[in-house]
Amino acid sequence: MIGLWFAGLVRARRGRLVGMAAGVAVTVALIASLGAFIAQSVASMTLRAAASLPVDWQVQLESATTDALSVLQAAAAIEKAARVTRQQAVGYADVDGFEATTGETVQTTGKGKVLGLSHSYFRDFPGQVRLLLGNLDGVLVAQQTAANLHVSIGDTVSIRRPARAPADVLITGIVDLPNADAMFQTIGAAPGAVPQAPPDNVLLLPIGAWHRLFDAEATAQPHAVRIQLHVGLAHDGLPGDPEAAQAQVQGAAKNLETRIAGSAPVADNLAARLDGVRSDALYAKVLFLFLGTPGALLGALLTIAVVASGSGRRRRDQALLRIRGASRAQIMKLAAVEAMCVGVGGTLAGLILAALLSRLFPDAGYFGASSMVWIACAAIAGIVLANAAILVTAWIDASTTSVTSARRMTGSIRPRLWQRVYFDLVLLALSAVIFWRTWSTGYQVVLAPEGTPSSSIDYVAFLAPAMAWAGSGLLTIRLGLAGLRRGRGTLAVWFRPLAHSLAGVAVAAMSRQRNRMTQGIALVALAFAFATSTAVFNATYNAQARVDAELTNGADVTVTGTSQAPASARFDEIAALRGISAAQRMQHRFAYVGTDLQDLYGIDARHIGEATRMADAFFEGGDAQRSLDALLQHPNGILVSEETVKDYQLHPGDEINLRLQNAGDRQYHVVPFRFVGVVREFPTAPRDSFLVANAGYVAQQTGTSAAEIVLLKTTAPPEQVAAAARAVVAPLGAVKVSDIGQVQHMISSSLTAVDLRGLTQLELGAAALMVAGATGLIIALGFADRRRTFAILSALGARPRQLGAFLWSEALMLLVGGAAIGTLTGFALAWMLVKLLTGVFDPPPEHLSVPWVFLAFLLGVAALSVVIAVIAAFRETRVPAVQRMREL
Repeated sequence: MIGLWFAGLVRARRGRLVGMAAGVAVTVALIASLGAFIAQSVASMTLRAAASLPVDWQVQLESATTDALSVLQAAAAIEKAARVTRQQAVGYADVDGFEATTGETVQTTGKGKVLGLSHSYFRDFPGQVRLLLGNLDGVLVAQQTAANLHVSIGDTVSIRRPARAPADVLITGIVDLPNADAMFQTIGAAPGAVPQAPPDNVLLLPIGAWHRLFDAEATAQPHAVRIQLHVGLAHDGLPGDPEAAQAQVQGAAKNLETRIAGSAPVADNLAARLDGVRSDALYAKVLFLFLGTPGALLGALLTIAVVASGSGRRRRDQALLRIRGASRAQIMKLAAVEAMCVGVGGTLAGLILAALLSRLFPDAGYFGASSMVWIACAAIAGIVLANAAILVTAWIDASTTSVTSARRMTGSIRPRLWQRVYFDLVLLALSAVIFWRTWSTGYQVVLAPEGTPSSSIDYVAFLAPAMAWAGSGLLTIRLGLAGLRRGRGTLAVWFRPLAHSLAGVAVAAMSRQRNRMTQGIALVALAFAFATSTAVFNATYNAQARVDAELTNGADVTVTGTSQAPASARFDEIAALRGISAAQRMQHRFAYVGTDLQDLYGIDARHIGEATRMADAFFEGGDAQRSLDALLQHPNGILVSEETVKDYQLHPGDEINLRLQNAGDRQYHVVPFRFVGVVREFPTAPRDSFLVANAGYVAQQTGTSAAEIVLLKTTAPPEQVAAAARAVVAPLGAVKVSDIGQVQHMISSSLTAVDLRGLTQLELGAAALMVAGATGLIIALGFADRRRTFAILSALGARPRQLGAFLWSEALMLLVGGAAIGTLTGFALAWMLVKLLTGVFDPPPEHLSVPWVFLAFLLGVAALSVVIAVIAAFRETRVPAVQRMREL
């Protein structure tokens, strides 16, 4: 019996089986693809974060253990505690300062540090030292120290040692220390201690010369001379999850502590970096839940809709089976066969589709180990969905099946429970309350406190968009039922140009079928809401990623020089390059705020916005123009970062005395400024402490108008302009040219912001598929269920044009109603998502970015699917009425 039933099912119901399996396949493919993509993104995030770190561990030996044997013993202990790929000993010595004679003047500095490095150190840890001028063979001076001493290659610098006579060294190169904060960190400091700024004055010596100068100091000044072991660890064995990877690295560091009995504290830079990545990984998972879950639910709803559309036919089949003696258990067994057929077939198709989609993203590694969990979850979800949708519906139908009920008409007059208790309005109200609570208090959906092993996600915040999505769907049904019941006259007027004299009859037919019609409109609306919210959120994210890249790089193309080789020295040649629409100079100096050395940017406040974005979000109060105008009105005005304002308890109008280096004597002098505003972000500036002032006043007080940075806005591709600019500034030497494309790739790769490019393509493709399925499939199923009605109308003499009035009217009702309500709902959901996920954006967006082209494409896809469904229905009406009645 089961075999005959299955064969007949495939022969007579293959279209509906394919439709149900397609709904399961879309759900499975979306869960598997998005889940696997997120899993692999998190894993690659961990690897990239580890790979971008110059030094994983810094192990500091006791000051007295500077002999070679102690260093070798510590190195051996490190190799036993972890998989080491490279290891170098580095000498650190505190000195009283440096002195240099240039011309007739003598320049001196305050306290500084002298490092001892082997020549192989630059090969093993290339991210630690960047050569600006000269070569790495010999004594190297840091860029800021060279500026303080006014020295260059070939000059002599005297090192003032605390317990020994000064030592003279010859400079062979000038370098930058990009990782100075970590290189000079205080190792073994108490938890919660305030980190110290890196030293302003640094000299680098070959390790042999360093030992000759400072080995004797280790005895006389044990606290001033230290040896560190800089260690690089193997990253290929790290877990994909950054939290698990952090725990593994910390465990290895603790193992090392047991081997060296606490005599050498460890600065675990790798664990700290992974700690900082945890929030990004959590945001990646949050994005899956926020953006992927509605798609998976929509796929499930499509499957349920296909199953529900065959309820009438299923009840007739069950009635015939009951008449012929089949029990309810036998009927359920037959339904189980149908469920397993749909579930297995849809799941396999979904996994194959997901595998094909993964080929579009080679870096996603669909079949990676971290993806297997999601693939298994997707397969289970597909089987459960098919069985739940078919078996539950079959059970309900079997419980109510009779000859009479098999012939009952579609539609129920009595409102359902959710309508009577206004559950839709309750959901929308709760959504608004939860959203207001989360947004107004500034609570972060993702919480990963730095330095703590625990992290959390505020899952309650997920209820706001979920309830809004579900509530809007139910509200659509409520409004649709009311409109089709009470607005028949108005609808008849609207449809008259399409249906002519049959408009009233067509609207009456839709009103008679209002339960089915409103459910179809709601499903189409949910599909459009999912597609619109996903598209708008992703467009806003991508637009804000460019803002972040502009903020980091400074402009489309940025030329960055030094105080000794300022980029403005070739400003006229740079500005004259083809493809540049605006060029602006920007000074980058350093100023002491108390004892804290901070970045100072001198700008032309009137014209700076011509070459780079001055977003309102960059300034306190959200008004960029007002902040720049305040700077213009006060020649000695200064904008101060939020952190500095908080640290020094500043108030608008306060006079701030900063120390700036004068170009004439190379000494720092006090310069008064007037605090006129707070700046949160600024092009090329660090994220914590910095200052922005008028370039004219800075030039007047420092004796030089040279600008270290030139910002370029381009009309040509930035990479082409950057290549031309490099050729212009090549004679200057230590000048760097970067374009926004490079920086945007670096930001996405490091995942200080979550990379949504692959996720966007997956979701938008799924959204378009969902919209096409929800419109075309729902319309096609509605027509298929009423083939008998159309056959009767044809038998009574209805012409194709008259049947077309019914078909096109219903199709237009579903498309226009669903698209309009769904698009509005999608914009509201996108706005809600952007507000809730502010931590993803840096800086937060000022407004939503609307992908009009994609939305137009979406509407076109929906319209095309409607046209195909209606044309297919027209073909059905050409079948002779007698033949169709026999089939039914």
